[in-house]
Parts: sequence; C-alpha cells; structure tokens
Amino acid sequence: MALMPIKFDLAKRVKLAQGLWLLYWLCVMAGILIFSMGIFFKIELRKRSEMMDNNESHFVPNLLILVGLVACVINAFGGKVCHDALDTIKFTKWKPMLKTYMSGCVVFCIALFVTALLCFLMQISLHFTLTEGLKNGMKYYKDTDTPGRCFMKRTLDMTQIEFRCCGNNNYKDWFEIQWISNRYLDFSNDEVKARVQSNVEGKYLMESVPFSCCNPGSPRPCIQHHLTNNSAHYSYDHHTEDLNIWTRGCREALVSYYGGMMNSIGAFVLLFIIMQAVVTVGLQYLSTSLETLADPENPESESEGWLLEKSVKETLSDIMTKITSLFKGNQVQEGDAEAAPT
Repeated sequence: MALMPIKFDLAKRVKLAQGLWLLYWLCVMAGILIFSMGIFFKIELRKRSEMMDNNESHFVPNLLILVGLVACVINAFGGKVCHDALDTIKFTKWKPMLKTYMSGCVVFCIALFVTALLCFLMQISLHFTLTEGLKNGMKYYKDTDTPGRCFMKRTLDMTQIEFRCCGNNNYKDWFEIQWISNRYLDFSNDEVKARVQSNVEGKYLMESVPFSCCNPGSPRPCIQHHLTNNSAHYSYDHHTEDLNIWTRGCREALVSYYGGMMNSIGAFVLLFIIMQAVVTVGLQYLSTSLETLADPENPESESEGWLLEKSVKETLSDIMTKITSLFKGNQVQEGDAEAAPT
C-alpha cells in the first residue's frame, strides 16, 4: 500500500508544478548564496591566516563552495523537470532519470546536514588554532625586518583596532613578551640595560602595550606604558579605574566573530535542507501523479500521487535486499576472477 497517497486532478497538478518550479529557482538562489558565503568565509580565514599560524583549515569553506555549486545544478535541473511536467510529451524524456535524480537529492540532503554540522564543530578547532597562532604572532610582532614576519606587526595592530581587543587572553599578555625590537633600544641607557639584565632570557620586558590597544572612546589620553604603576600617572589607580585600553582578548573576539559567522552559515544550511526536502517530496508527488493518470491520453483525467510506493518498512526491506544482492554479486564476480587463472 502506498504511503500518504493524494488524489490529483489537472488543476492541482498544474498548481503543484508551478509552485515547485518557483521553489526550485529559490533553491538555486540559495545555492548561489551558500557558494558566496563559502567564498567570503575562505577570504576571511586567509586575511588572518598569519594569526592562526597558517594552520587554519579551509575544508569547511571549500565544502560550502562545492555544495553551493551542486545545489545550483541539482535545482536548475529540478526546475526544468517541473517546467516540462505541464507537457506530457516533454515530461516523458525525464521519467527514466527521476528515480536516480531523487535518490541523489536524498544523498545531497545528507551531505548538507554534514556540512551544517561541520560549520558548528569547526569553532572548537578554530579556538585552539587561534590560541597558538596569536601567541606566536605576538612573539613575532617586533620582527619587522625578518622575511616572512615583516607584516605581523601591521596584521596584529589592525586586528586589535578592528576587533577592539588587546593581547591573546587580555592586555597583560604583552607584559610577558618583548614586543620592541632591539634595533630601537638604546643599550647605553642604564634603565634599558637594567631591564635586560634582570630578565633570565635577556629580554626587554615592560608593563606596556602597543598603541593599537588604546580605546579612542576614552576621555583620558591613552596610558599605554607603566600600566600597573599608579605613581607614574596623575590621579590613576589601575585597580579601580577603567583602563583606557581594550581589556578583551583577541582570541575571544576572533572566536566570537568567526563563531557567529559559522553559526549563521550553519543555520542557513539547515534551513536550506528543509527547502530541499520540500521540493524533493513535491517532485515525488508530481512524478507519481503523472505516472498514474487514469487515461494517459487525456491530461485532464484524475490520478494519484504518493510519497512512497510501499510502506516505510517494506521500502527499507527492498533497499536492504538490493544492497545485499549487489554485495553478493560482487563477491561471485571476484571468486570467478580468482578461479579463472587456476
């Protein structure tokens, strides 16, 4: 017995075909949007690959680009089928392909679900990539004359300004590294020598941050040096007063930015799965209603469409039987191939 049968007349079939044609082209537009989001996501990762230690994964954006292209092709084909469904002669040439096409649509929906899941899960790997990448990026901040690292200072400064953040976890991360190159230090100065000699690794460390950490919205001129020394500044207490530098870490800011982007893309892909499922079900009803016309020579005759020709249990049993027979057939062919030389 067919699953979820529905009676159709000519008017209903025409409305269904027209509605599906419109939905298929909306799905094509959604596919273009997914393709564009994949391109945008890839560009955003490339822009800050230095801060990810060049270990960022482009698998998800590449998958989005591929899925977007496939969505355009599949749904353009579906739209053409629905357009030709109004003409019995034109529809006849598509009939042999429809089962394969709809099976492909089911597989495609599964691939879309995996893509959406990866969009949500990628945030975890991105968190660890940014942690290590930002730490190394801050170490190389001073190496403006070293090939391969000369743009790290500009990249970090622009990131801190754009995302209103400072350091990896917070601004105090800058206290633990030497971010001023030795080229700009006067080693004849007693204070500089004292700082370098007091450090076990011979680094020039200070309680200061780069200019890009400054908050331009603060009414007070930026205090970026001697941040924890209250006596170095007039009417200043770093424990109680709001600092006029960004206190949020760049890792948190970037994870939030990329995480929001991936959540939005993942949610859109999930919504697209629903659209894809709706048009696939609609096309199944349209094709079965055209195959079961009471009088094939009279397009105005009534017909019946269904979701599945048999019940779910029977359909799954048939699929498993086909898979088993295919597997056994392959084993027999391999056995024959081995026996032939003997």
